[in-house]
Amino acid sequence: MIALGIIDSKPSSAAILNDGEILSAIAEERLCRMKMASGMPRQAIHQVMADSSISAKDIDIVAVAQKVSVFEPEPIPWNGWFDSKHAGKPRPLEKISGTIAPIAGYIPFAQKAHHQLKHLLSRKRLAQIPELLEREYAITAPVKYYDHHYCHATSAYFTSNYDQALIITLDGGGDGLSGSVYRGENGRLMQLAVVDSFNSLGNFYSYITHLCGFKAESHEGKITGLAALGKPTYINILREFISYEDPGQIQYSVPMYHRSALKQIASRLPADFDKANLAASVQLLLEEIGIEFIRFWLRKTGIRSIAVAGGVFSNVKFNQRVHELEDVDDFFVHPAMDDSGLAIGGAFAALAEESGTDPTRLLQRLKNVYFGTSYEDDEIHQCIEAFGFQATYEPDITNVVAKLLAEGYVVARFTGRMEYGPRALGHRSILYHTTDPSINDWLNAHLLRTEFMPFAPATLREYADECYEGLDGARDSARYMTITFNCTEKMRSQSPGVVHVDGTARPQILDPETAADFYEIAKAYHKLTGIPSLINTSFNMHGEPIVCTPEDALRSFKEGKLDYLAIGCWLVVNPEMKKNGKS
Repeated sequence: MIALGIIDSKPSSAAILNDGEILSAIAEERLCRMKMASGMPRQAIHQVMADSSISAKDIDIVAVAQKVSVFEPEPIPWNGWFDSKHAGKPRPLEKISGTIAPIAGYIPFAQKAHHQLKHLLSRKRLAQIPELLEREYAITAPVKYYDHHYCHATSAYFTSNYDQALIITLDGGGDGLSGSVYRGENGRLMQLAVVDSFNSLGNFYSYITHLCGFKAESHEGKITGLAALGKPTYINILREFISYEDPGQIQYSVPMYHRSALKQIASRLPADFDKANLAASVQLLLEEIGIEFIRFWLRKTGIRSIAVAGGVFSNVKFNQRVHELEDVDDFFVHPAMDDSGLAIGGAFAALAEESGTDPTRLLQRLKNVYFGTSYEDDEIHQCIEAFGFQATYEPDITNVVAKLLAEGYVVARFTGRMEYGPRALGHRSILYHTTDPSINDWLNAHLLRTEFMPFAPATLREYADECYEGLDGARDSARYMTITFNCTEKMRSQSPGVVHVDGTARPQILDPETAADFYEIAKAYHKLTGIPSLINTSFNMHGEPIVCTPEDALRSFKEGKLDYLAIGCWLVVNPEMKKNGKS
């Protein structure tokens, strides 16, 4: 059975699964070049069909991974949650919600009325999506709509390789919820609890993101990094607004939503608050509440394997705290834990409920997440010539890249199928050695980025235990750069360019099955230098999605003033190169 999964939230995406095998999955932002693009994934649907060699008549079912949403027929840019307009259009529902929240308080009727209003505004979408699919793609398969958090849960459960698991989802909100708890067993999911969107832990983190001067629901990762530079001096103020409540629930102490929340939180903070200290405070609050919530459900169910998804689990430091719980044996973070993973989650949901299906056959350990588009060397060479670059063909490109890295050059790597999810994992990456502690400053300046997290290391599996503490139980998550670990003394001294001020790093553990090309580069580099790690950061300029096409790669290479670009088996040299931009 072939299922097309789509999500028209942010970032929107599409995926095709054939009897549980993930054939292709792509976020619309990579194709339309608008970061976190929402709306219908028009190009992504075309691309996953082309990459999978699947025609419209082959598709048996279309799974839409959200029930409540306003129909946007075209992808539109995302400028942050508190932008007064979305793609030039007013956002009245956010204004209404923000006004109602302080007045309605915890009146169940008022909250229910709010959710019903959103349902009413979404009704036309139920007919518009099937119409668009038939008109634009000739897809006539039945269209089914699934709950947002259920699709986060299916994405995590079916790719965790756990038969029995506790599944937790936490995010800003979707379909009226900001979290859910499921028990997964024998390929079936049973809902145990939900968290209403009016009590969103994810949104609270976003409020602080905005108050610190960053884009809410976009730049939360900056807050995670900034937190290590501050002290949680405002923790008691933040605790006034949200808390963990027995039994197993998250609860706002003050009714608020959207701009009303910003006003209330700001009114309790000093006018000259320290951003790093506020970041440290909200990070601590997230860990306190989130851990208590998860610990309750671990102990109530007695299950020791946990699979998670949802935007809150983009927070790699929080993930480390979950993994370190004494109640957890095995911990898996779905690689596309943000909304881009909902397309795969929706497809799994549809396949699991198919009549006569044994859903246990859908359970799997992901071999890798290179589910995007690839390009042939001839096509790449044509693009290089069109850009006017000089290039040499290098059949042994992995050893060439390793040698350049050992000599201290910055090398961008573009190869094979594009990564699925928000992390670059060696196919659309910028690589450098790990021994330069100043890299965070000068390379971010080249890429026009403002970051507080250090660049992440990619480390050979054979040496991972020499570099990081406590990998057991989360080695699969570590393959996809979704969790931090404490670094060993050897790692801190050997690779200071990737160790955060708090002594942690967010690694990608490399093995030949998961990342064959990247593994070979790191292996060759280790042979030359004795160091088993390389810096891996996403190949893109600030404010842009990770590069997708050869054209994207060549343009970003030029604008970023990088030293070399290894694109397919072609090596491109920056004609204006000054070695790693520092000489």
